[in-house]
Amino acid sequence: MVDLHSAGHRRGVVCAPHYSAVEAGSSILAAGGNALEAMLAMAATIAAVYPHMNHLGGDGFWLIREPSGRVRAIMAAGPAGRNAERELYRDYDAIPPRGPLAALTVPGAVGGWMLALEAARAQGGRLPLDMLLAPAIACARDGYAVTRSQARLTQEHLDDLNDVPWFAPTFLSHGNVPAVGTVLKQEQLAETLAHLAHTGLDDFYRGDVGREIAVDLKRLGSPVTREDLARYSATLAEPLQLTLRSGTIYNTDAPTQGIVSLMILALFERFDVGEAEGFDHVHLLIEAIKRGLRVRDRAVTDPNHLSHPLERYLDARFIAGEAMKIDRRRAGPWQLQPGKSDTIWMGAADSDGRVVSYIQSLYWEFGSGCVLPRTGVLMQNRGASFSLEAGALNLLAPGRLPFHTLNPALAVLNDGRIMAYGCMGGDGQPQTQSALFTRHVQFREPLADAIDRPRWVLGRTWGAARTTLRLESRFSDRLLETLAEAGHELDVLAEPYSDVMGHAGAVVLHPNGTCEGAHDPRADGGAAGV
Repeated sequence: MVDLHSAGHRRGVVCAPHYSAVEAGSSILAAGGNALEAMLAMAATIAAVYPHMNHLGGDGFWLIREPSGRVRAIMAAGPAGRNAERELYRDYDAIPPRGPLAALTVPGAVGGWMLALEAARAQGGRLPLDMLLAPAIACARDGYAVTRSQARLTQEHLDDLNDVPWFAPTFLSHGNVPAVGTVLKQEQLAETLAHLAHTGLDDFYRGDVGREIAVDLKRLGSPVTREDLARYSATLAEPLQLTLRSGTIYNTDAPTQGIVSLMILALFERFDVGEAEGFDHVHLLIEAIKRGLRVRDRAVTDPNHLSHPLERYLDARFIAGEAMKIDRRRAGPWQLQPGKSDTIWMGAADSDGRVVSYIQSLYWEFGSGCVLPRTGVLMQNRGASFSLEAGALNLLAPGRLPFHTLNPALAVLNDGRIMAYGCMGGDGQPQTQSALFTRHVQFREPLADAIDRPRWVLGRTWGAARTTLRLESRFSDRLLETLAEAGHELDVLAEPYSDVMGHAGAVVLHPNGTCEGAHDPRADGGAAGV
């Protein structure tokens, strides 16, 4: 049984936006696996049951707190293919978001799985790969039930996905949008996962699976080649970090927007807000969000093309200067053109001291829409975030990493707790992270309540083009009135719990060794532990 909140576990805990992934992770913990092994099982399973959000053809980012106390990042983003020259897109004003020309970057997620498995083995993990992949293989082979969000997003984006190669045979039911509860199978994906379970994950890039992926990509007209796959590897990296009064907060460096999530909390702390859910709490977080997103859009790119390290934006003097630009009573201007993203975040912790924050994505819902028929891999469209304009910050070039909205978060708190947390939802990711962190850590709301509370998002996410401040309807009328009076352009949604706000979750390792997890009522999952 998967609940939204689960606590008091002595061995470990997991949380995820789909119950099958939760069950996969908790079964690995019950079999003696560690948090990294549980997360790998969850990462594979969520691809098989939540394909509108993520797949093997996407990217992923990990934050791992080791029993030694060290925090490391796995950066599993794939670069643009060797044939992804701007000349290839000469007939376009922008990179097409769907179809073969959108599938222009190497899938990085499985490379991240490889490093995570190595780390698990180095820390005493002994469960075989076929056991870790078994839940995903079963879900892909025997079928999974279509969720409400998959049915809705398939309907909303059918016009631009229906004619993309192999999308309809894989994700429609007899040519129609599948109803909620319809059982869909990904039999080719099941075979691919079973093959990887036998030969090893490296085969995805440099073995039989890699060869089949390359054949299909070439036939479809993608710029990604066999050589691109063979040369790819994910990397270990040092995360960005920020020291607050409550502890040390970690997030991922470029090419992700992790700097935004840290900047928001650094700015908010300078205002000494005394209580949750009031005008100061919501208004000042929103204004901090604006400052962070402005920095992102002028600075974050492929780490090899940064003009300077992103740590400079966490310097106390810079944060003080940005805080001075925030009016405590009035809304500042907002004219950015934000992006969109569909993603999953999952967390895991074990009693040995490992805590894992992981995010995996295709970029837009169903990514490029291209399903590779030989392997069942659904390719991302992350490369659509590149620009074709000369001089652009994120200019398309072969081998270049695209900008990522993805950013998993992790906190080592002064009271001894270790917390992994995150959310899907493009520009909404750092916003929900800040709401969850301040509510739970600063204002001491129970973990499940902090996730459940009404949320807001400034900018575009889940395909919505509006850039107003959207809020769930459960906020008090008085707060909404005060925000409007301060100059915020509000759009109050009819739903008390809206998918627009993304799917958030968190796991906490407590000082006494017990583990707690919670996930979002807006999603289809929960938390479980042993």
